[in-house]
Amino acid sequence: MPRRTATMLASTLMLIALLCAGVFIPVPYAEMSPGPTVNTLGEHDGEPVLNIEGRKTYPADGHLNMTTVRVTGADYRMNLVEAVYGWLAHDSKVVPHDTLYPDGKTEEEATQENAEEFSQSQESAKVAALKALDVPVDSWVIVATVVKGSPAEGRLHAGDVIKEVDGTAVKEPADVAELVTEHKPGEDAVFTIVPAKEQAAAEKEKRAPATTEKVTVTTATSDDAGDKRAIVGISAGTDHTFPFSIDIKLADVGGPSAGLMFALGIYDKLTPGDLTGGTFVAGTGTIDDDGKVGPIGGIAMKTVGARDKGAEYFLTPADNCASAARDIPEGLTLVKVGTIDDALGALEDIRSGDTAGLPTCTAS
Repeated sequence: MPRRTATMLASTLMLIALLCAGVFIPVPYAEMSPGPTVNTLGEHDGEPVLNIEGRKTYPADGHLNMTTVRVTGADYRMNLVEAVYGWLAHDSKVVPHDTLYPDGKTEEEATQENAEEFSQSQESAKVAALKALDVPVDSWVIVATVVKGSPAEGRLHAGDVIKEVDGTAVKEPADVAELVTEHKPGEDAVFTIVPAKEQAAAEKEKRAPATTEKVTVTTATSDDAGDKRAIVGISAGTDHTFPFSIDIKLADVGGPSAGLMFALGIYDKLTPGDLTGGTFVAGTGTIDDDGKVGPIGGIAMKTVGARDKGAEYFLTPADNCASAARDIPEGLTLVKVGTIDDALGALEDIRSGDTAGLPTCTAS
């Protein structure tokens, strides 16, 4: 065989071998790409995203779109060819698998966590919107989760209302940990609670809870390295009673990042006129009960997805601004927001056409 032919054959065989390796050998990466963007003022799968009953609402025909990121599943392993393609593509991002699924988290665990965060973001969005409208909301501290195998397991339950710890009134979730850690590990902490079932019955029947109970939990030592704090194995959260019904329906979406846009959608439906003045506005950001907007992941994918759908302005959490501004889709203006009031102010400027003073994102 001529040397040139042999060289070409060897090169071809090597290329085939490399391609096969690229296709069949998994790599420890996952891919993020733009997901669906949904108008919080509109419908999804034939149903209104926001349904408010018991309070006067107003037509809201604008666009306040929440945005999502599509990610590969926890059990899916990319091959080298897919990873290289993702690195080269403008509308996707390849990241280490552990970035999306740390500590060996399974897809089922990730889905459950995202569902819980999504549910909490809806509650915070309702509270933030109503506070911005000066509508009173009743709130109380609850047992949010109980750690399996902890001293509290079987004694305290998710949804129990925590009224006192050791006779001291509890007003904020942080008060619970503060009061428990006044103990030394092995000492008893006494919780005054309204059991979750009694609280649910009282809410349904629109009455005050009839009973409280005292529950004694023996504290243990924190598992954190070098940390000798007393713990009982719960996390505290906040629950609310709203003066009217606000229902958010959006299937197959998880995580907390739609909070800001849900809050703005609720605000828009409860006030006359359109917040956007007919402009297509999208955005993202977590939100807490006080209306503070927090950062999210996958910001670059969300701006691409929003612009592809026609968005002109994108409400961007302040902590995401620098990252988002490194690659802004053409025709999209990134507006920096840190609170729901910031977002409402920006929407007022957009609505009036006076956008020269908008706080936009920069890469520095």
